[in-house]
Amino acid sequence: MDNLWWIIPVLLFGSGFVGDKISAATKLRHKRKLELIKAEERRQHALATANRPPEPVCGCTHHLAMHGKDDGKCHAVVEAPSLWDADRKPVQYEPQQCNCQQYVGPEPLGTVFAPEITDLR
Repeated sequence: MDNLWWIIPVLLFGSGFVGDKISAATKLRHKRKLELIKAEERRQHALATANRPPEPVCGCTHHLAMHGKDDGKCHAVVEAPSLWDADRKPVQYEPQQCNCQQYVGPEPLGTVFAPEITDLR
């Protein structure tokens, strides 16, 4: 028992060192776990975006449904500037019909049912 006097300082000072190492490792593990969760969220978002068909949106940022089938004019109402200040920045806006003339994006395809082709031989 006389030779074990060194255990008390080792326990007092060594336990703080071990505790710091465990705390740092836990924080690093938590940080990596959060990174993995965020990466999985980004992957899921990318998959959901990839599986969605393209939206038929015009250059005026309005959907194809806002454009007339006959004349192609956009029927959306937008806020157009009507009054400017000395620095040519709009101060007042008023509602106005969108000036877009024609939707020029890809034409959406209708839903088509096609039975599976099977080899009946």
